[in-house]
Amino acid sequence: MVNFNGSFFDPVSPIINANSRVLEFGDALIEKLRVINGAFMFWEAHYFRLMSSMRILRMEIPMEFTMEFLEDAIRNTISKSGLENKPVAVTIIVVRRNGMDNTVNDTSVDYLIKVKPLDNPFFILDEKGLKVELFKDFYLNSDMLSNLNSNNKSINVVAQIYAQENGYDSCLLINTNKHVVQAIAGNLFMITANHIKTPPLTDGCIDGIVRKQLIELAMNLTDYQLEETSISPFELQKADELFIANDLTGINSIGNYRKKVYTNEVAKILVGQLNAKARLA
Repeated sequence: MVNFNGSFFDPVSPIINANSRVLEFGDALIEKLRVINGAFMFWEAHYFRLMSSMRILRMEIPMEFTMEFLEDAIRNTISKSGLENKPVAVTIIVVRRNGMDNTVNDTSVDYLIKVKPLDNPFFILDEKGLKVELFKDFYLNSDMLSNLNSNNKSINVVAQIYAQENGYDSCLLINTNKHVVQAIAGNLFMITANHIKTPPLTDGCIDGIVRKQLIELAMNLTDYQLEETSISPFELQKADELFIANDLTGINSIGNYRKKVYTNEVAKILVGQLNAKARLA
């Protein structure tokens, strides 16, 4: 079932009308998280990211949009969908409502919550790894809007089509300064010797929740030094390891970029620590 403003509908029901700002302007925010055995993974971080993103987009936050309100709404959606005893992926979409003549009405938003079962309650690392390539047709902007998880995903969509057409699993996106920023669906981490790099938010990457958790975990690895710094495309083939951080799947190792083959030693360490941290969150 889909929860739209507290009412429940079949997932294929026509909920959004033709005048919705989400259709005409892409004026929506998206938050994705995991719920395992009734426990919300990194829920506080997800909630505050959503609230911060709404403020940045100048959406009026309803008084009832407390952490407890949204948690209850998610639990009710999971219950209505008959998924109480399964690991669940949750998607929250917040849309600004239309005013008269399709003008902005800051005083209210609509929310939609949808859920689907996950195959595994734990973050699982695929040993094979992804085959990736640089996507150079379009560039990400290095600004705060690029940090938001909104439904403005034109570059990601075109990059994914490019990947499918050319036999890649994913692509790495670059910004207008020609720095490697992230993958299509997640943040990028690069390991060279004992040095771990991940692009800073100022480069225009998504402000990922799992990204934050991995940064904290990596800072505690005694054999490695972590740095949030720009990554040049020329560094990719010199690296020992590349992996992608995603809020739903956790860590996805990159196996190949052009002729370079990568290891996944650090990813193996961090995925175990991430699972442990998620259980305590």
